[in-house]
Amino acid sequence: MALGCLLLVHLMLEGYRWQMIPAYILIIILSWRIKVIDLTNTHERSFLKISGFLGLFVLLIAGWTLPLVLPVFSFPTPRGKYSVGTTTTYVQTDMDEIITEDANDKRELSYKIWYPSKTDVSNRNGEKYLNYGERSGFAVKYGLPPNALNYLDLVETYAYADIPMAKGPFPVLIFSHGYGSQPSGYYALLTEIASHGYVIINMNHTYEGLGATFPDGAIKYFDYDFQAKQEAGTWEAMQPLVNAMDSNFNFEERHKIVREPVRNYWFGKMQDRWATDMIYTIDLLEQWNSSGMLKSKLDVENLGVFGHSAGGGSAGQVALRDNRIKAAANLDGNQWGQMIDTLFHVPFLHVTADWPEPHINSHIYANKGTDYFYDCKILKAGHPNFMDIPFLIPVNEISQCGEIEPYTGMEIITNLIIAFFDKHLKKKKGADPQKIYEQYELLEMTVIKGDSLH
Repeated sequence: MALGCLLLVHLMLEGYRWQMIPAYILIIILSWRIKVIDLTNTHERSFLKISGFLGLFVLLIAGWTLPLVLPVFSFPTPRGKYSVGTTTTYVQTDMDEIITEDANDKRELSYKIWYPSKTDVSNRNGEKYLNYGERSGFAVKYGLPPNALNYLDLVETYAYADIPMAKGPFPVLIFSHGYGSQPSGYYALLTEIASHGYVIINMNHTYEGLGATFPDGAIKYFDYDFQAKQEAGTWEAMQPLVNAMDSNFNFEERHKIVREPVRNYWFGKMQDRWATDMIYTIDLLEQWNSSGMLKSKLDVENLGVFGHSAGGGSAGQVALRDNRIKAAANLDGNQWGQMIDTLFHVPFLHVTADWPEPHINSHIYANKGTDYFYDCKILKAGHPNFMDIPFLIPVNEISQCGEIEPYTGMEIITNLIIAFFDKHLKKKKGADPQKIYEQYELLEMTVIKGDSLH
């Protein structure tokens, strides 16, 4: 009876989750066995010990493991003075779509826009975490049924769809996601930044993110065939770089070897395509700022760009190609292509996970820039710690996250990014990434100031 009541309370308060099915079955079986068992019957006790033990043990392990691996998790509460709204928009561009086989196809782009609001959200429910396109794309990538992530409806977010935007204008940040990742799978990161007074244009690089949903209901998933074509034959060309990074060569010797592979790796062309997506988006900002809910809300004179993984390298490409960018940040991405032979002319924040040395970016960013260059490492962090992954899958052996406590890791990352853009876009008095460095033992930082290298 008590076990049944426990199950009923769970279903009423939290709702059904498929991860809990083994636990549900276990409770039902135990409740039934407790009711019907005759403990004086030795045959019955034998049945329990032999026939039932293994099955119950399996259910117990599954009932404990599945909710642990895929839990209903809690996001960090945003600390900025604004609540955070979101909206979506879509663009049919005039750019050729090279990923599909249709020679006449034009590229479509979808966006999620995060923005500050003064709306009282204390009695509102946040939007659902990830749309169906991103959920199903993520599930299929890892061999799960398309609806396997529907339990995420139970996750409370701090983003509220289409609430009124606060009086602006606000600096604009273009954000680029990782390759083959959930384009908006950065709720913790982007909600926190937007709550401090930034409009964030969240890119979705069609066919190279896990899912892009369009107004007609069409979902364009990651194109694995195109990926295979791009990767074909590239490993041999990268082998000299891999060998050089594992060698005992000094920096100058190694630099000569890695230069050509860095310049020619296929990711460089992909990052250039993504940079083109972002520059096309920047071209739209004046139009968006002249009508609709974004009217007069965008400070297009103070424009930044940042991204994670491949998106971080792409953000760096935008900073090289578009002089409208006033500051840029790369979160644990390698910037392939021409960067190894050039330098930045805007403030740049480079943040890595706790990778072993030497790191290929020490060569890619050897020339740094003519403005501030912040070179940072978050100790005990893994590549996915910049995403929502440490909350979504809190088992490091599966998620490949680092040992850093997830909330602490996200706090360091967001504080660092906000201080950087507050200093270099908002020109906010007292804002300084170096002050963030002083607060955390797990943060390493080297700052190159202006032309000190050149």
